[in-house]
Amino acid sequence: MKVCVYGAGAIGAHLAVLLHGAGVDVSVIARGPHLEAIKENGLKLIIGGQEKLARLPAAKDPTDLGPQDYVIVAVKSHQAWDAAEHMLPLLGPETHVVTAQNGVPWWYFYGLKGPWENKQLDSVDPEARQWNLIGPQRAIGCTVYPAAEITQPGVITHTYGDRYNLGEPSGEKSQRVMALAAALEAADLKCRVYDQIRDDIWLKLWGNLCFNPISALTHATLDIVATDPGTRRIAHAMMTEAETLARKMGIDFRVDIERRINGAASVGAHRTSMLQDLEKGRKLELDALLTAVQEMGRLVEVPTPMIDTVLALTQQMGRFAGVYPVFPELEGGMI
Repeated sequence: MKVCVYGAGAIGAHLAVLLHGAGVDVSVIARGPHLEAIKENGLKLIIGGQEKLARLPAAKDPTDLGPQDYVIVAVKSHQAWDAAEHMLPLLGPETHVVTAQNGVPWWYFYGLKGPWENKQLDSVDPEARQWNLIGPQRAIGCTVYPAAEITQPGVITHTYGDRYNLGEPSGEKSQRVMALAAALEAADLKCRVYDQIRDDIWLKLWGNLCFNPISALTHATLDIVATDPGTRRIAHAMMTEAETLARKMGIDFRVDIERRINGAASVGAHRTSMLQDLEKGRKLELDALLTAVQEMGRLVEVPTPMIDTVLALTQQMGRFAGVYPVFPELEGGMI
């Protein structure tokens, strides 16, 4: 099995090091000082108080690595959109593309029976760039639950979590998805293959769509957002709107809102990824987490007043800080 992790950031590196340790032929796409450190010293993962070192092929140019069996896209949604053409040298006739990102994936409606089958979402894939260049038939869904961070170039520190769930857009237990799941489990990771991966995407998204923007707006950590009466009430309202529209599209939630919020509170004083990005001046991953939900609400004719309000506030905050909009070729024109 030949696997390229496109984006050797915190999550991508976590996957790459552990898959490499399980004997998978792994390479990574990276850039800048991080890439140079990987080339010189290998990729180091600090996990459970131990250091794991992987010396593996690393490149900025995908042409250096060639076609793969699997490409695991571990950059953020807007970065993946921008990189769609760049990753084409990794794609052979039988290459499968795993979308290991938060939020609504660009292939969401591919093969989904019903009135919205093969609908393309402007909020996450403007101009259908990924749909046309990569092709939704390559896509495998992935929900990411670990947390990690780059502590210095070439070094990643794992914080918590070991689960990466997978699923075909069609729901079938295909050979390609089962083979990848077996590789993840051989790497001491937990992996469940869902016949309804969209349910798991929504369960993860359910929290991200409210906790991330609220934390960015308030600079509060997750425990405060989930327990302060005011911010908890806003989160609850946003999740209620999201649940209503998602259920209209056939989504099943295996937990209720209170349990989902309480679970977030139990994580503790965690700074959400959007808050970290804001503080570091990085582009906000807002469209895949929230604008897409607004777009889907309009598609199924479910009003989303609280989502609309929080989205508008976060967009304006991001524009003022120079970290939104996020699609480089469309900045100033898309939204």
